[in-house]
This record gives sequence, C-alpha cells and structure tokens, in this order.
Amino acid sequence: MRSVIARRTAAALLALLVASGLVVAPPVAREVRAATPDLTLVGDARYDVDPDHRRVRVTVDLVATNHLHDTATKRFYFDRAFLPVLPGTTAFRFSSPSGGGAVAVTRRRTDYTLLQLTFGQRIFSGTSATFQLRFDLPDPGGAATRDVRISPSLVSFPAWAYATPSTSGGTVTVSFPTGYTIDLASGNLPKPTTSAGRVVYRSGRLTSPLEFFAFFVADKPGSFAETKTSAAVNGTTAPLTIRAWPDDPAWGKRVSALFKRGLPVIGTLVGLPWERPQGLVVQEGVSRTTGGYAGLFDPKEGRVEVAYYADDFVILHEAAHAWFNGALLADRWANEAFASYYALAAAAKLDEKVTAAKLTDALRKSRIPLNAWGAVGREASATEDYAYAASLTLATELAKRAGQDGLKEVWAAAANGEAAYQPSEHPDAGAAAAASPEKASGAPDWRGLLDLLEDRTGKKYDDLWREWVVRDAEKPLLDDRRAALDEFAAVTKEADTWQLPRAIRDDLRAWHFGETKTLLAAARDVLARRDGLARDAAAANVKLPPTLETAFETGPSFAAATAEADAEAAAIRTLAAAEAAKPGTVGPIEQVGLVGSAPEADLAAARSSFESGDLLGSAQRASAAKASWTRAGDVGRSRVLGVAGLSLLALLALALMFSISRSRRARRRSGAPGPASPSSASMDPPGV
Repeated sequence: MRSVIARRTAAALLALLVASGLVVAPPVAREVRAATPDLTLVGDARYDVDPDHRRVRVTVDLVATNHLHDTATKRFYFDRAFLPVLPGTTAFRFSSPSGGGAVAVTRRRTDYTLLQLTFGQRIFSGTSATFQLRFDLPDPGGAATRDVRISPSLVSFPAWAYATPSTSGGTVTVSFPTGYTIDLASGNLPKPTTSAGRVVYRSGRLTSPLEFFAFFVADKPGSFAETKTSAAVNGTTAPLTIRAWPDDPAWGKRVSALFKRGLPVIGTLVGLPWERPQGLVVQEGVSRTTGGYAGLFDPKEGRVEVAYYADDFVILHEAAHAWFNGALLADRWANEAFASYYALAAAAKLDEKVTAAKLTDALRKSRIPLNAWGAVGREASATEDYAYAASLTLATELAKRAGQDGLKEVWAAAANGEAAYQPSEHPDAGAAAAASPEKASGAPDWRGLLDLLEDRTGKKYDDLWREWVVRDAEKPLLDDRRAALDEFAAVTKEADTWQLPRAIRDDLRAWHFGETKTLLAAARDVLARRDGLARDAAAANVKLPPTLETAFETGPSFAAATAEADAEAAAIRTLAAAEAAKPGTVGPIEQVGLVGSAPEADLAAARSSFESGDLLGSAQRASAAKASWTRAGDVGRSRVLGVAGLSLLALLALALMFSISRSRRARRRSGAPGPASPSSASMDPPGV
C-alpha cells in the first residue's frame, strides 16, 4: 500500500510555519514597533512518548530575546508572542521562572495550532527571558491512516523544532520507552542512545530549526489477539488466523471480513484451487519498505503481514498473493501486477470502492523497465511507486488481450508446471500426450510468462514486453525469439504428423535461439530426406518403417536419424535392384535354375522386413531374391548339362555290366575257369 502517513518535507514545513504567522507579533503598548528579528524565540524541545496514556508529552524550553534598541524618547518591550505548534495538541501550559505567563489557542488548523503566549512580564530592549511551554500530542483515534497513533503496540507521530525565522539554535530530543522497534521514517537524526529504560534521539544544536522535521514509526513486538475463521475457495475450506494488536480490534474485524469475502472471489477469477491446507496467518504490522504497498507475504510460512493503515485495496492485494507469491510466477513485477489486477477485479465484484495507484506523468519520470525492479526495500520510493503503478497498467493490458479464459489457461499451465510449446497431439496418441505434458524447470519468469501467454492464447505480446518489461540490452532477444518462433512454426508444419524433438522445444523455452536455429536446420534436412525416402519407397512398393520417425523425434541430435535415413535409402536401393532383377518371362532352363529357391517369397519377406524396420534382414532377403533371378539361367543350364552327363555314364556302366555278366555265363557253360578274384586267387606259380 502506498503510505498514507504525511511525510512533510523540510521546505514545505518552513513555508507552512512562516505562512502560519510564526513571526512574533508586536506588543500592545504605544511603544509597539516589533518585527522579526526584533524579537526572537528559540526552543529546546523534548518529546516523551507515553504509550500507557496514549500521548506524547512535549516540553519546550524557550528563550525570548528583544533585539531592539531604545531611543532617547522610546523604550521597546514585548509582553506576548504567537507561536504555531503541532496540530491536534492539547493541555497547554506556559510558565516562567517568575511565575507569570499564560497560553491561549487562537486558531486550530489541520496543519498547525496557533498559540498566543503571554509572557507575564515585559522583555525590554537588549534583554532575554526564559519560559517553558508544555502540551500533549494525544492519539485522536479514528481512521487507521491517521498520522498520530500512540499505543502500547504502535507509536507514530511527527516532531518539530520551534524558533522564529532566521534564528539558529535550539534542539530536539525524542525519548521512547525501550522495547520498541523504531523507524525514523523521515528526518535526519544521529543514532539513539539508551539509558534508564529509555531510547533517546538527540538532534544537537540546529542551524536552521525551521527546516527540521522528523517522523517516527515504532511498533512493539508482543502477543496478538487471534481470531480463527475460514473462507470457502473453489470448494475447499481455507483456514484463516487473524492476528491483530490487542489494542486495535477494529483492524482485526476489518481484515477478517475482507479476507473471508475476497478470497473466494479471487479464487474464482484466477481459476486455481486452494492449495494451502494449512491456511494463512494474517498479521497486523508496520510497513518498513521505502515505498509501494504496506504488506508482505511469506509463502513459506503462509503468513501475510498487513500494515495497520492498509486500505481495502491493499488487503485484497495481499489476499491475491495467496496465488501470486513466487510459486506461480517467478518475477516480482509479475506477482505484484496480477495481485493488484485481481484485487481491483475482486473489489468490483464485491462492490467495494477502492483506489489503486495510477500511472501519472509525475510517476513516469521515475520509469524503469520492470525487469530492473529490485527486491523489496532496495529501491527508492519514487521507483517503487512507478513500478507498482506500471505493473498494474501492464497486467490490465495483458488481461484485455488474453481474456479471462486465456489468463486462466496460462495460470493452470503454470500451476501444473507445464512448459510452453507442448508437442502437438498425434491423432492416435493424443490422450497419451495430454497425460504427460513436458514440464518446465520452475515457475515461469518474464520469458516463460511471455511464452505461455502466446502459446496458450494464440496472440502476440512482445510489443507490451518492449514497452514495459525488458531492458534495452534484452530487446534484441525479442527479435531473435520472433524469428525462431516463425522458423519453428514452419518446420512444425513441414513435419506434419511427426513431432519435432524435445531438444528443439527446450532450447526455444530457454531462449537459446542460436541452438534452436541450428537444430531446426538439421530437422529440415532430415524431413527432406524423409520426403525423398517416401517417394523412393512408394516406387519400391513398400512403406517407410517407423524407425526414422522415432529417431527423429527422440533426438536429442539428428545423428541417429541421419544414419537411419542412410540405411533406409540403401535398403530401398537393394529392394529396387531385386525387383529390377525379376525376369519378365521364365523359360524352361530358368525354371530348372529356380528349382529349390523362392525369390518371390524372398522379395515379399524383404518388403515385410523393411516395413518393420529390419533393414539388415530386408537387404539379405532382397539380395537372395536378386541372386536367384540373376543366376537362374546359368543354374538351369548347369543342371541340364549335369543331368545329361549323368545319363550317358549310367548307360555305359550298364553296358559294361551287361558285357561282363554275359562273358561269365559263357565260361561257365564251357567249363573254363573264370577270372580269379583277389580273395580266391591261387598262390601257385604261373603255369603249374
């Protein structure tokens, strides 16, 4: 929340005091002739914080000096003066060592209270007098955004110095009870000291008292008044613990009611379930950032700290951080942008009149790219104010372009950890693809958010990124990204039912556009090979096997796909050669040559092996078919000649066997001995 505490600048304070009549008024005698610096006032002011009585007791020790010079006929003196003090002060007392003096309020304004100080004595020319002014700065109660709050839990108030214009001197001392965490929200004072149970700030002697201004905010850690409640968010009960300061029950009631009403509406608008079964702790506190919204969300602890002065817009903004807290989106600007956007949207649904920061011309002077917005507490107040207003403006423009349903799709994808550029679904494998989406490495940053927005809504947003988000050094990345996406879309179309490998999508998501370009060029080469192979396969009367598609899609490089394409091309050539070797007609000799072989079956088996991805088996069967057809004639002739030769030998053998048999029969008829066999040959000498 934008701090509503009035932080007066020194220049504004000086103008106020002078305009309010700080110039000491002239005395009411004939001798009156006083004007600054005729009478000067300078005071040592002490502010004692008294939380138990809900007040700051202010004591100012004043020195009044008459700088006029008497003449022979006139004496000059002052017996009263006017002095502006803090607005809202009460219980005035004015005294002098002599016992006289009085104080009266002559005017009350929202910016100051004007006092008339009656000295109770005359301060003549060249003399001085001391006085003491005492008053209280009480906690007036009322709006949480009031400047002055004095309680055991919280102390906030301004401190002035008191003097006339063009007067140096005077001091300011501010004393707190120990136990408070004290912030000097405005002003410049040395570090405090601690003694006798008090923390004391001392200004030292002031050169220009009217330029002094300080504002203190202090809170005291202690027990909270806890209230347990819950809200129904998208069908889930969200437990809530509201921790208010014991002396500020109004804050607890207001915040509790708005969280209970706001969380369900925001949950419906965002479209995400409640995923914090442990609930939230909403705790009253003090914003100590230099600017921006008065709330802090600790997603790890599930604790929201909302400043005591936060308005309804801020409360709803912090409620929206239940979703936009660093887990859904990575960058601060994105989380703050959509927390603000949904706070406004919820307020409209709830009929709550709220006001968010508007991007004025004055704020534009502190413009930064939202990517340069630092962490909480690191930026100047003007930068914080600009970034909050600019991020809300951007979120509003994004919502107009994406539409509510488009934003819901983006949030659903981010919550599920889904990356942009999911593989397109095959007609026969869409369910499997949808069941296991490719995951991102973490919550999307400014790059991942841009990718998801464009991927899920089908619209372009890089013009808004150029205007609001990126630094000058990052703008060329947007050009490279657009070129890579155009190339990615073209190659995806060329791939048709084939999926580009995940390596390409991962490089695209990581904004590694050089690597993306290289891989897309390699993919195009393989796809060109695929198309050529498809034509060659059709000519060879076969279908391409699924292995090339698998090698292409699984990556991460295309070396395996290229090798597979080479192997398929070789196998197709072998099939084509076998088909070409098949004779148009088969003569008797070729038929004899083909006896015992089945080239048609071999070729059919080769085609089947090719289509199943068995390229080696296909080549072997196709080569066998080709060999059978190519050598059929030679084999047939060889077989015919072989059969003829065998037949002639068989006839000769039969003739010889017939001749021998006939000779043996003739000898037996004549009684002549037949030829002796080796086993029965006589051992007698020849002729015996």
